[in-house]
Amino acid sequence: MSNSSLTTAASIDASELERKVKDMYRDVALDPHGEYHFEMGRQLAERLGYSPDDLDRIPAESIESFAGVGCYFDVAKICEGERVIDFGSGSGMDTFVAGLKVGAEGTVVGIDMTDEQLAKSRRLAEETGVSNVSYLKAYLEDVPCSDESFDVVISNGVFNLAADKPKVFQEVARVLKQGGRLALSDIVSEQQLPEGITCNTTYWAACIGGAMQIDDYRAAIESAGLRVVTLEDNPQYQFISADAQGATKQYGVKSVTVVAEKV
Repeated sequence: MSNSSLTTAASIDASELERKVKDMYRDVALDPHGEYHFEMGRQLAERLGYSPDDLDRIPAESIESFAGVGCYFDVAKICEGERVIDFGSGSGMDTFVAGLKVGAEGTVVGIDMTDEQLAKSRRLAEETGVSNVSYLKAYLEDVPCSDESFDVVISNGVFNLAADKPKVFQEVARVLKQGGRLALSDIVSEQQLPEGITCNTTYWAACIGGAMQIDDYRAAIESAGLRVVTLEDNPQYQFISADAQGATKQYGVKSVTVVAEKV
């Protein structure tokens, strides 16, 4: 992993970043129709590849606040009876879709650090009688779950928000069973971003500044004990703000979907 990536994680103000991320995703939960750097909602979900039939079967309010960057369910191959954990579950859309896949014999746990997102996803699960999905307040770097307790880890557009991505991937590997898999979509960059972007917590909270260079991203996954089996671009995902579009053009900031197995 390059020294510049390590410097980035060390130089960001983690407490300020946490506050800005919480503020932004509180707004996403409470005001899904507000103006953000990123697109949200059902139109985005369908363009990324989510099944309209699946979306019809889950709470519509969770879809309104969906701010993911890809769709990994076709490559995740989640099966009935599996245990799934969503790192950064937001308002719950992906947990509800995963709940359809695992069925009554399976379980899905969503973890998130934002109170408003957790309150919304818990309320929606209760109102719709979804009993195989539950939620925990937690940080990606410190997940309150036992070693080797899940078959699948999923995550959508969240790891780029973490200041210590290697630690997040280590937590993924810790909670996965041997042979378990990680399926995620996230924001990365083709080139290393300059410090003017990586040290700006506002850019991080907007899913730009925390984009890790793709080779370093892959190295962080593999250093945690996971083997990358799929890594593909998601050209269907595009930023909508001028700043984000500029970063996309200049530094190759983009969405990718990754599947990795615990070896």
